[in-house]
Amino acid sequence: MTIDVPTEAAGQAVVADLRGVFATGRTKSVQWRLDQLAAIERLCDEQEPAIAAALAEDLGRSAHEAWLGDVASTKAEAVYARKHLRKWMRRQRQSLPLAQLPGRGWVQYEPLGAVLIIGPWNYPVYLSLGPLVAAVAAGNCAVVKPSELAPATSALLARLVPQYLDGEAIRVIEGDAGTTQDLLAQGFDHALFTGGTEVGRKIMAAAAPTLTPVTLELGGKSPVIVTADADLDVVARRLAWVKLLNSGQTCIAPDYVLAEASIADDLVRKVVDVIAEFRSAEPDPMLPIVNQRQFDRLASLIVKTSGTVVTGGHSDPQRLRIEPTVIVDPAPNDPVMSDEIFGPILPVLRVASVDDVVRFVNSRPKPLALYVFTGSQRRGREIIDAVPSGGAVINHIAMHCLVPQLPFGGVGASGMGAYHGKWGFETLSHRRAVLAKWAKPDPSLMYPPYTDRALKIMRKLL
Repeated sequence: MTIDVPTEAAGQAVVADLRGVFATGRTKSVQWRLDQLAAIERLCDEQEPAIAAALAEDLGRSAHEAWLGDVASTKAEAVYARKHLRKWMRRQRQSLPLAQLPGRGWVQYEPLGAVLIIGPWNYPVYLSLGPLVAAVAAGNCAVVKPSELAPATSALLARLVPQYLDGEAIRVIEGDAGTTQDLLAQGFDHALFTGGTEVGRKIMAAAAPTLTPVTLELGGKSPVIVTADADLDVVARRLAWVKLLNSGQTCIAPDYVLAEASIADDLVRKVVDVIAEFRSAEPDPMLPIVNQRQFDRLASLIVKTSGTVVTGGHSDPQRLRIEPTVIVDPAPNDPVMSDEIFGPILPVLRVASVDDVVRFVNSRPKPLALYVFTGSQRRGREIIDAVPSGGAVINHIAMHCLVPQLPFGGVGASGMGAYHGKWGFETLSHRRAVLAKWAKPDPSLMYPPYTDRALKIMRKLL
């Protein structure tokens, strides 16, 4: 259900209601969890046209990209969680030291209570309902706060979520940043935020007074490293495909390319050709940008660069559209190299060696993702081991996000915590340690007053 009252009162009412629902214990049952996961699957199947229409209105996204980026990805998370939930919920037996025998020890996963999910605008269905999969799989009540920058999708979620899911345990509250702050002030048991690093800092600060744990899925400049022995045709296709998805407005989009000098020119030519091929059937050569602020920022990156624009570079301020743009060899301190791009602009830098690449990336904040293209899997692993990042992919881009078996999250400025699949279930559960002992034996030497002999025995046992 949606709440249409002043935001502070809405937050207080919702959290109180959710805690009341959680206290009944109904969200803890395996059947409730399975029912909610199945409902998310049905929502994806039955409402794909409505989702595509909302995403087209908010982001100018095609129906195919809506399916790939928001519908299929969300459904895959729900399907995987539903199939594995019973196994995840099992108690995990743990061995005990000799001093604690006889006895049994185990870890059991318990729901936290009420979880707040703060969604972004760029994939507003997937990055709202994906975390919700984790929340309900763990048996929690939840509030979903969609992004106000994707208003059609926000309104759609507000209508569909109570239609398909338990409307008393799972709520949608629409609003702006003030709504988010009011919600955080209520003291949820966990908050999961997806968005930019600067806003992530504000989320963490707002959560601190109530000691609300946070998972922050942020951004950063995800580099693509291309070694001289890479298959450049494959690199160009995969690089251009993911970069152009959602107009480059993807947190794990390739942000810039570091190519060994011997193949850099060939790679640039191939990327330019592939972009032209991919866009050849489109009536408009330009890509839509979400709003005026983002458009102005991206247009400024192109204008201010010291690099060479080898394709694209044009923009349309009336329609908020920008051409796919490739910039070769911008200065390392260019705004296009210091700011997260989050748009259809791709800088390519020549580097002398892989060692130089490693030094370059490691001199900057840790990225959300690292992509390495190479003809040698061994070399790919060596580079990944040398460069910290939230996640990494060898010979592809962004595909790790679509694998529920892998945790997804950042490190350092690119994020805190991880979810997807079992990792999301565990993130939004309390790992409770339980030790079960028997009344007998109950040796007297464990209790005071202690003799020297008792202390010696205790030192050996404990």
